Amino acid sequence: MTHVDGAAALLLALLEPANRADPYPVCAQLRDRGPIVLPEANLVVFTSYRDCDEVLRHPSSANDRDKSTIVQRQLRKDPTRVAERLPGFLFLDPPDHTRLRKLVSKAFVPKVAGALQPEIATLVAGLLDRIAERGRFDVVADLAYPLPVAVICRLLGVPLDDEPKLRQESALLVQMLDPFVSLTGELPVGFEEQRRAGQWLREYLAALVEERRSHPGEDLMSRLIAAEESGDQLTQDEIVATCSLLLIAGHETTVNLIANAVLALLRNPGQWAALSADPDHAAAVVEETLRYDPPVQLISRIAAEDMAIGEVKVPQGDTMLLLLAAAHRDPAEFERPDVFDPHRKPFRHLGFGRGQHFCLGAPLARLEAAVALSAVTARFGNARLIDEPQYKPNFTLRGLSAMAVQI
Repeated sequence: MTHVDGAAALLLALLEPANRADPYPVCAQLRDRGPIVLPEANLVVFTSYRDCDEVLRHPSSANDRDKSTIVQRQLRKDPTRVAERLPGFLFLDPPDHTRLRKLVSKAFVPKVAGALQPEIATLVAGLLDRIAERGRFDVVADLAYPLPVAVICRLLGVPLDDEPKLRQESALLVQMLDPFVSLTGELPVGFEEQRRAGQWLREYLAALVEERRSHPGEDLMSRLIAAEESGDQLTQDEIVATCSLLLIAGHETTVNLIANAVLALLRNPGQWAALSADPDHAAAVVEETLRYDPPVQLISRIAAEDMAIGEVKVPQGDTMLLLLAAAHRDPAEFERPDVFDPHRKPFRHLGFGRGQHFCLGAPLARLEAAVALSAVTARFGNARLIDEPQYKPNFTLRGLSAMAVQI
C-alpha cells in the first residue's frame, strides 16, 4: 500500500495529454505501488484487477456523488459552483437507480439489440461503400463515430440532423468525467464551457420531450414519457437526465471501442488477416480490446460506509478511483498482459463494470463493434496505417480523435 510519495505525481501524469497515446507505462508504475491512499484528499486509488473487482462488487460501493466528502467540501468552498456531471441513473443508488434502470433496460436486452443487426449491417455497408470510393479513410470520422451515433439517435428518437451540435457538446461533457477535482482539489480549466454544454443539452432534450408528449413515436424517449413504474411516472427532469446519459454514453464509449480495436488489429497484421478470414472471430476481438485498450480507462465509486478492500480501510465518504487501464494489464490476472491476443483463453474483464451498475448498453456495443470490425477487415484486407493516430484530450473516456488508413 502506497501513501503520497511520488504517487500523486504519477496520478497527475495520467491527465497529461503527452501520455494519452500510451498511458500504460504510467499505469504499470501505479499498479506496482499497490493501492494508493491519499487521506488528505479523501481518495483511494485501486489499480489491481482483484481490488477493482472487489470494489465493484461491494454492497457499500455507491455511485451517488452527493455522498462524497470531496463533493461536499467543494460545495462548502463555493456553493454557487456545483460540480456538474453527466446525469441519469448512472449516478444514482437504489431505490431511484433500480426504478429508472428497470424502465430503460428493456430497450437494451440482448434480444432487442440483436434485432438491430440487419440495420447495423446496412449502415456499416453504406459507410464502407463511401470509404471504398476514396481509397483511404479516417477510422473515427468515417466509421467508428457515425455508426453508433446513428444507432443511438434512432433508438432515442433524436434527429440525426442535430448530430454536429450534439457532437460538439458531448465532447465537452465527457471531459467532466476526468478526476480533475479529485486529484487536484480544483475545478479544471474550461469548466464553465463544460457546464454551459450541459445546460444546452438539458434544454435541447427538454424541448424534444415536449415534442414527443404531443407527437409520441416508437422511440425510447416516447416510451419513457409513457412509462409507469409502480404507478409513478418519470418526472420531466428524470426523462431528460436519462436521455442525456444514454445519448452520450451510448455512443462515446462505442466509438472508442471500434477505433481502439481497428488500431490494435492494424498494429498486428496477422490479427487483421485472421478476422478477415473468420468473421465469427469478431466477438473475441471485441472482448480482447475491452481488456487491452479499454474505452473506459477509469471509473469511481463512493464509500457509502466504512469499507475494507483487501488491507485498505476506506472511510465513509471517501472516493475510490478504479484504474481499469492498470487492472486489465495486471500480470497477476492475465498472462502476457501487454500483448493483444484475441485468441487468449477465456477471461473476465471489467470493461462494462460489475454488479448493479453493469453497463446496460453492453449487448448493443458488442454487436455494433463486431459487425463493424468483421465488415471492415473483410472489405479491406490490405489496410494499413498512414500516420500515427491522434487522441482526444480526455482520459477517463480515452479515445482516438483521428486515424488515417490506406486501403
